[in-house]
Amino acid sequence: MTLHSSALYCADLSELIRHIPGKEALFGKRILITGATGTIGSCIADALLVMNRDLHAGIRVLLAGRNPEKLQQLFGSFAGQEGLLQTLPYDLQEEITWNEDVDYIIHAAGNAHPAAFNTDPVGTITGNVMSTCRLLSYAAEHGAGRLVYVSSGEVYGMGDLSIEELPEQYMGPLDLSSPRSCYPESKRASENLCASWYHQYGLETISVRPCHTYGPMITPSDNRANAQFFKTAASGHDIVLNSAGTQMRSYNYVCDAASAILTVLASGQAGEAYNIANPASRVTIAGLAEEIAAAAGVRRVFVDPDSVALANRSPIARQVLSTARLEALGWTGAFTLTEGVTHTLQILQEIQK
Repeated sequence: MTLHSSALYCADLSELIRHIPGKEALFGKRILITGATGTIGSCIADALLVMNRDLHAGIRVLLAGRNPEKLQQLFGSFAGQEGLLQTLPYDLQEEITWNEDVDYIIHAAGNAHPAAFNTDPVGTITGNVMSTCRLLSYAAEHGAGRLVYVSSGEVYGMGDLSIEELPEQYMGPLDLSSPRSCYPESKRASENLCASWYHQYGLETISVRPCHTYGPMITPSDNRANAQFFKTAASGHDIVLNSAGTQMRSYNYVCDAASAILTVLASGQAGEAYNIANPASRVTIAGLAEEIAAAAGVRRVFVDPDSVALANRSPIARQVLSTARLEALGWTGAFTLTEGVTHTLQILQEIQK
């Protein structure tokens, strides 16, 4: 089965769309999404295509990704939207080869899992920064009125443990001698590049900073902790933690992340940054593992970490994001932590049949 064969996922997409205030501003627009096969990018694409199908939104959706076969596999069921869906080849390390006018760009491409940071820190930096530079130039040359850059909550660095919720103005320290900093530091640089384009050239740019986002579109190469938890539990095996898992995190079901980003695209303030999180989904890593284990009927167990687990471990003890700025746009989350976890597991088990 495919993701779009899941009745539950389709219902979640409909709920997602209901939680985008001001979505009518997107109707009739040409919207380009890079990283369209990734967790967040694919869900945003699904939402726009469902809006076309159910709301007759008339959005021309351009989906850019490295793997044409995967683009077809993910979005082939929407092929009937004549003239409203186009797939494009895209590698963030390479020059842009297409020549399509657009109204909005959502730049969601980029490696977001620790294995990539540890094995290719140079490529992580150049991919994030240079792809953003190219897309900003492309936006200016092809009529785009706005570019939303999908950054990361990791830009906050080592958060101050005395701060309950990190606001967008906060910036914590990063260890620039550590290759692990390649990801947050290049995200910071890309955000500043977007802000600089807005102030120097007038191109509207907004950065969004998703927290730890999870959902049923897990790739085989995704070695983030929450992805491993879901894959393990969905297959009926116990979840193994390589640490005590005491780090506190904001988590977000992907459908809430997608509705929040589309809300920012439609009505966010140019030149600003917005945290993308759900205040109803805050838990420690061990707490998330226990939530997933309980929903799947398996156990959560602890073991001593090996060298790979130690290398992939995040040094950040607390990463809880304030959502006040996002909620001021009228956005509210649709899914609690329990609902997001349960839906993810049910959809994974459904499509694996």
